[in-house]
Amino acid sequence: MLLRVPIKHCKNCGTAVVYRIPDDGDTRERAVCPACHTVHYENPLNVVGTIPVLGERVLLCKRNIEPRWGKWTLPAGFMELNETTAQGAARETDEEAGAEYEMEGLFAVMSVVRVGQVHLFYRARLLSDRFDPGHETIEARLFTEEEIPWDEIAFRTVREALTRYFEDRRRGSFDRVHTLDIV
Repeated sequence: MLLRVPIKHCKNCGTAVVYRIPDDGDTRERAVCPACHTVHYENPLNVVGTIPVLGERVLLCKRNIEPRWGKWTLPAGFMELNETTAQGAARETDEEAGAEYEMEGLFAVMSVVRVGQVHLFYRARLLSDRFDPGHETIEARLFTEEEIPWDEIAFRTVREALTRYFEDRRRGSFDRVHTLDIV
């Protein structure tokens, strides 16, 4: 069950849309404008972020916004137009944590079907333990695996990313990109 508000009006001409299968060979019902015939496609949103690490500790941010105000998360957020996934992850890390870091490789790609999102996490190596979090973050703090407040993690994708990160670290290798479908 997708939680988005359905399209009601054409973005091109403002006419009320109708939901039907387009005449172009598509097989799914779409919002179609009966006046200008524009087909409005709705696609998943990308959430991009990092797993910032300094030695044995991972940086988490305490959320100062809803949803899940006061819960801990990795620095992440919605990707913007005109940026790559890595650029978006870097921007979110800057905005939410104010951290100094070096971007590393893509770590995980998670499809969150019920909310129409794809979450992509990159590894990041912190260069300092000083942070200057933005307005979306109450506190940015480093945690060892044992110190992580697992019951206070904001999102399942963050829990899954952290779990796999620590498993890979114990294995001694970050040689794969994790893919998960969260239904």
